[in-house]
Amino acid sequence: MNSYKTLETERLFLRPTSEEDAAFILELLNSPKWLKYIGDRKVRSVESAREYIRERMLPQLARLGYSNNTVIRKSDGVKMGTCGLYDREGLDGIDLGYAFLPEFENRGYALESARCVTKAAFGDFGISELFAITTGENLSSRKLLERLGMKLAGPVSIPGDDEELLLYKLTSSS
Repeated sequence: MNSYKTLETERLFLRPTSEEDAAFILELLNSPKWLKYIGDRKVRSVESAREYIRERMLPQLARLGYSNNTVIRKSDGVKMGTCGLYDREGLDGIDLGYAFLPEFENRGYALESARCVTKAAFGDFGISELFAITTGENLSSRKLLERLGMKLAGPVSIPGDDEELLLYKLTSSS
């Protein structure tokens, strides 16, 4: 199962994040909406971003065959965001997550990526239900999850996060 492949949409490549993405991950983890809605990961250098990838992303990829993907625009090879599947502590299931740099928001890239990853989750990885978490105030994320067909399942608390989050759920039969 470690032969995780690059996913592809009409406009995008989604490939497993690797250490070569460290500078991009550093920028993304320190972008305003990441800090506001996801949280400060205390990654302040390219080397600490490389370590974050090694410790937080690559082990899950090796264990499950899926993890974080770097989203790359086909037309010019620009790294725009991330979208992936996460085995997150505190969730009884797999979490769909995404984040984009500010200049790539509101152009349909997040929805396109999330649809692609959802299809892979159900079709390639045999996952029968997907979850997603977001803050109540993150209206653009909530709208995207609803456009994917996810339904609000209620509030959830995640270990290490003081804020109560909203839990969304989608089953493969939905």
